Amino acid sequence: MFQAVKNIYHNFQAVIANIWYGHPGEKLKVIGITGTDGKTTTSLLIYYVLKNTGHKVSLISSVYARIGGKTFDTGFHVTTPSVFWVQKYLKMAADCGDEYFVLETTSHALDQFRVSGIQFEIGVVTNITHEHLQYHKNYLNYVKAKVRLLNNSTYAIVNADDMSYPFIRKLYQGDLITYSLNNSADFQIDLSSKLNQPLPRFNQYNYLAAYVVCQKLGLNDQLIIAAMRGFQLPPGRLEKVYDQDFMIIIDFAHTPNAIYEVLKSLAKTYPKRTIIHVFGAASQRDDSKRPLMGEASGEFADRVILTEEDYRKEDPQKIAREIAAGLEKKGFQLAKSGHFTQGKEYVIEIDRQRAVNRAIDSVGAGDIVILTGKGHEKSLCRGTKEHPWDEKQAVLESLASLKK
Repeated sequence: MFQAVKNIYHNFQAVIANIWYGHPGEKLKVIGITGTDGKTTTSLLIYYVLKNTGHKVSLISSVYARIGGKTFDTGFHVTTPSVFWVQKYLKMAADCGDEYFVLETTSHALDQFRVSGIQFEIGVVTNITHEHLQYHKNYLNYVKAKVRLLNNSTYAIVNADDMSYPFIRKLYQGDLITYSLNNSADFQIDLSSKLNQPLPRFNQYNYLAAYVVCQKLGLNDQLIIAAMRGFQLPPGRLEKVYDQDFMIIIDFAHTPNAIYEVLKSLAKTYPKRTIIHVFGAASQRDDSKRPLMGEASGEFADRVILTEEDYRKEDPQKIAREIAAGLEKKGFQLAKSGHFTQGKEYVIEIDRQRAVNRAIDSVGAGDIVILTGKGHEKSLCRGTKEHPWDEKQAVLESLASLKK
């Protein structure tokens, strides 16, 4: 009820913001990307292809906003900024003479009218998995929030392989444009072969979603593929920080599905290597996903270090124990000595820098250390304060001290 009352206020703000900035979205072809996972990569890929095929385009994503060629920080833990910032960025893009605007859009933003007043040229739902249920209360409400994007789009593009597809089919009254790797769909394409490069399965979906968008915008197929070949994953997305006698990767994965897919990809690509997984779970998010995150990790990881991730006012030990319940379902045991011995074991090291250090201290030749949850983010929230944090820098500092 409280959120519903707040949303009346948010809707009022949206009306004012649209009037104040003169409805700038009407001068642009706005492409909205929503979904639990894959939003950022898909958004940046569309932006990259449009830019590299000669189109004027701007972008808002969880990594940054890029408007008229200039980069802006969108703030701590924020994907879609407030409605006033969204409208301001749209106006800046329109004033620059941009043709397209790619807008990464969260379910919170859709529910809170942050993108209200925008008629999207294309709306995309990448997937809808277990996340944000503390806000939406149940999965159906979560799907309904995502479908709001499609209801305000000329073209609606969805992943026919995702668990959300039957729900979207029932909720959305218009025609859906579908893409798939497995089933009959409007677009069923093996982009790995077209691009001549292997892609993890989850990124095949991201690339395919971006490809369908670019096709619907009328771009030439050969130009799309040529542009995609030059795309580099954004910071904190399967980013290799070190790859010599062992490998260290950082990734933003922070949902059960994302963790599962990232670790599955590593296990499939490097079947004989030991995977050491360092991660935690944020507070004031979906508490019920914590054991599921543990189960996802336990499916493929060999050793796990549970640590902090924006615990805010919650006890980080409690968060770690809730994740550990999922690990134990997969046969993991708490390392009794506090050090890894053999078999599937986990330890709890709340301080994230020390957790990074422990992972690197325990690494063997050929092992893979993967840190998930923070990715590109530049802070850790402890209590009510944001503390500077750079995952990549933390790894580099740990490596430097190891070599002394």
